[in-house]
Amino acid sequence: MKMTPFALAALALSLALPLAVCGHAHAAALSPTEQKIVDAVKAHAPQGLQLLERSVNINSGTMNHDGVREVGKLFREQFDQLGFATRWIDMPPAVRRAGHLVATREGKRGKRLLLIGHLDTVFEKDSPVQLWKREGDRVRGQGVNDMKGGDVVIIEALRALHKAGALDDTTITVMFTGDEEDAGEPIDISRADMVAAAKRSHIALAFEGTVRDKDGKDTGTIGRRASSSWELEVKGRQGHTSGIFSEKAGYGAVYEAARILDGFRQQVIEPDLTFSPGLILGGTDVDVDAVGDKGQASGKTNVISRVATVRGDLRYLSYEQRDRARARMRAIVDQNLPGTSASIVFHDAYPPMAPTAGNIAVLKAYSQASKDAGLGEIPALPPGQRGAGDIQFIAPLIDSLDGLGVSGNGAHSPDEDLEIASVERATIRTALLLYRLTR
Repeated sequence: MKMTPFALAALALSLALPLAVCGHAHAAALSPTEQKIVDAVKAHAPQGLQLLERSVNINSGTMNHDGVREVGKLFREQFDQLGFATRWIDMPPAVRRAGHLVATREGKRGKRLLLIGHLDTVFEKDSPVQLWKREGDRVRGQGVNDMKGGDVVIIEALRALHKAGALDDTTITVMFTGDEEDAGEPIDISRADMVAAAKRSHIALAFEGTVRDKDGKDTGTIGRRASSSWELEVKGRQGHTSGIFSEKAGYGAVYEAARILDGFRQQVIEPDLTFSPGLILGGTDVDVDAVGDKGQASGKTNVISRVATVRGDLRYLSYEQRDRARARMRAIVDQNLPGTSASIVFHDAYPPMAPTAGNIAVLKAYSQASKDAGLGEIPALPPGQRGAGDIQFIAPLIDSLDGLGVSGNGAHSPDEDLEIASVERATIRTALLLYRLTR
């Protein structure tokens, strides 16, 4: 049956009414203090957006130490205004990173919380990517959603609690790292203060941008895959190509590297596990720089390749999964073609954040706060859809939840942006969650 425009409008209204009623019902679930907190978030939203603009207009690529410190100074002023004790933690020169901002409050009420953000972006000082640019209801710019938007959510949520008198006697530590995009080494030093803060806390909340699910809902991150790396070195017998494939000459290093990589592709497969060769060089001679992300190779078409090297990453959700994958990869590496040899070395970096009952419980509380504010439920994001982040260094120690930040697209690209409305949405959810956890 064809419906008239009037009938379509009536149907749309009938479908919308339950949503509106539902929204009022959720709002009624807020206590008078919680409603004051929500009102405070909304009242200060324009100033929060201005703070975000100021931070985005400061380049703070990980290796632009002055820029990282400048953003830290900007945010430090906000925490000082809210009655936090603040300090800047410098890293030793050998770590080659700017340091971290820490803000703390000490009290005796409720859960002790650790809130995590980061000051740096992937866009270094010479980046051609624009700074702040507003386009209607969205904003583009360096680090606008990864993760200066999340930093502002933390500050504005705490500001709303302060205005409602709800910060008194709470224990909250905020840590904004200066090197999340490229953590300084050794990790034992660059993340020592974060680990120490986690050991003094009950729950950790991190504010990387939220990821929308297939239904368009904001999600929460209860698990994140580890990030590690591997180095494959292959050797062959240099000689004239007219003899390749023979018992005497063998197959050469490049063919052996190709066999190994294809073996990984076909045989090391299971859910939430990925591995990617990001750099490969082969020929008569190969040279890779000290960092491992640049190199050069030389060779001739009539010479069998003598050497090949491959650099890649490996991402996994548990140490058991890591060990299975590495065992399979080593077995493939050991099945050498005639006239070749190969070896592989693995390096750990970010540990896995495994989904736990405790993490799920924190997500449930966050989702309830969102529903009570009329902002809908927050489902869990499948862990395989998320890369590595700072929270993984402390997730094995305490219950943790990530992805509480803003909603945007194109992180790490020239098109990085955020949905402006998501700043207020995330701030309301966060402020209510913090209030409830610290009662």
